[in-house]
Amino acid sequence: MSDTPVIGVLALQGDVREHLVALAVADAVARPVRRPEELAEVDGLVLPGGESTTISKLAVLFGVMEPLRARVRDGMPVYGTCAGMILLADKILDPRSGQETVGGIDMIVRRNAFGRQNESFEAAVDVKGVEGDAVEGVFIRAPWVESVGAAAEVLAEHDGHIVAVRQGNALATSFHPELTGDHRVHRLFADMVRANRAAQSL
Repeated sequence: MSDTPVIGVLALQGDVREHLVALAVADAVARPVRRPEELAEVDGLVLPGGESTTISKLAVLFGVMEPLRARVRDGMPVYGTCAGMILLADKILDPRSGQETVGGIDMIVRRNAFGRQNESFEAAVDVKGVEGDAVEGVFIRAPWVESVGAAAEVLAEHDGHIVAVRQGNALATSFHPELTGDHRVHRLFADMVRANRAAQSL
């Protein structure tokens, strides 16, 4: 079995192309995923930024929501950025009507917590598990994590708020590392996928 993981990017809405590029730099085979049969062919999945309500509704429409939930429950590595973080939360503090989540991380998130689009900003974030200098985080209508359960590990905070979390094979950041040219967070996720593949092959 090749050591190169196949990692999908949920390509229903959001900054899909940037994630595909970042994953390729992190030595993964990167593919867009829209349908259940495409989901079945990947070792891990990125849930990109965008609009979390729209992404969840499209995931249901394309028939990919339930298979995605099942694979996350079964331990498939998954990484959510911004809207993707909201999708991975077990609970949203202020959900829109009809908004669903994939779940997978025992956390409560607040949508658009850092402000509106015109209040977007960049900040250096020290992320546990990422070696070297701080990661440059791009925050665009970003959520933050209000609280986490015992199983979730806080990887980073900014301005007193939780902005990166990991629980088992699920990783989430409030910010967009794919927009900076610094692909260390994607390398961390690719390494998670490789470790999961290796464990399954034993």
